[in-house]
Amino acid sequence: MGTKARPKPERLAEKLRQIRLTLGLTQMEMPKRLGAESVIRHARISDYELGLREPSLMILLSYARLAGVHMEALVDDELDLPDRLPGTTQHETIKRQYTPRRKAKR
Repeated sequence: MGTKARPKPERLAEKLRQIRLTLGLTQMEMPKRLGAESVIRHARISDYELGLREPSLMILLSYARLAGVHMEALVDDELDLPDRLPGTTQHETIKRQYTPRRKAKR
């Protein structure tokens, strides 16, 4: 059985770099601005922007929040980022509700 690679967004690296440059940040500043300085180093930002690595979902969420866009705008190659960042996406209409997981029966 072979494993099938999941499709990867072709424009993700470009969008992550666009966010950083549009916000006037350096690669050194990004981990702190993403709230991830204990998780990633600035060299990882370079890897993301060169398409050598993909950020985790939580790092993508941090990028989206920093840029004021929905995560979909980052990962959907057919969508462009807004011209002005941070965007004006308001997340108040999205309900956040914790739903406890059920334990699996054994």
